[in-house]
Amino acid sequence: MFASLGGYLIYIALLMIIPLWAQSKVKSTYKKYSKVATSSYMTGAQVARKILDDNGLFDVQIEETKGKLSDHYDPRKKVVRLSSDNFHGHSMAASAIAAHEVGHAIQDAEAYAFLRFRHSLFPLANLGSNLSFILIIGGALMGLMNLVLAGIVFMSFAVLFQLVTLPVEFNASSRAMGQLVSSGVIRNNEERQTKKVLNAAALTYVAAAMVAVAELIRFVLMFFVSED
Repeated sequence: MFASLGGYLIYIALLMIIPLWAQSKVKSTYKKYSKVATSSYMTGAQVARKILDDNGLFDVQIEETKGKLSDHYDPRKKVVRLSSDNFHGHSMAASAIAAHEVGHAIQDAEAYAFLRFRHSLFPLANLGSNLSFILIIGGALMGLMNLVLAGIVFMSFAVLFQLVTLPVEFNASSRAMGQLVSSGVIRNNEERQTKKVLNAAALTYVAAAMVAVAELIRFVLMFFVSED
């Protein structure tokens, strides 16, 4: 794909080093602020419940789930699921992550445009993730460039899903900060530390989007080179 060694190394960095760095940043930041309690000393579950109730989302439930940093919002069942450490934890990290997941619940309740668009993309993105490489590699091996092109089109849906995820996640974090302050969970002097947790988590989505775009560009260039 790349004519020079320098270009190839940049591609490898995008594909491997950046995601690994992002994951490392998340883990180190979470580890640091999971040891720092908030002034309110509320658990993640209590924070989530308070913010949900403050926004009139009494029907959204909160559940404890297994795993490390496995926290998520399930829009189908209207449930905020928090990993055990964050469900029971009194830390800034627990409060930030709980508020972030509730941010998704608020987005869902308000029919946030990017969230709705991401939901509509999911079937195609899931299909693209599963089929694109099979079509591209199979088409290349058999010399069927139309098959390769079909794989690239499917991959583009998966990449678009990654890109649409960015504003969804950034918006949820922005909502989380506002809710944490307005609800009194954190004080003004705790905002900086809480933002560090949310910003570190956002890096994983940025890294994933960069890798997805780099992969798509690589296959598009390969397609046009082969056509020549």
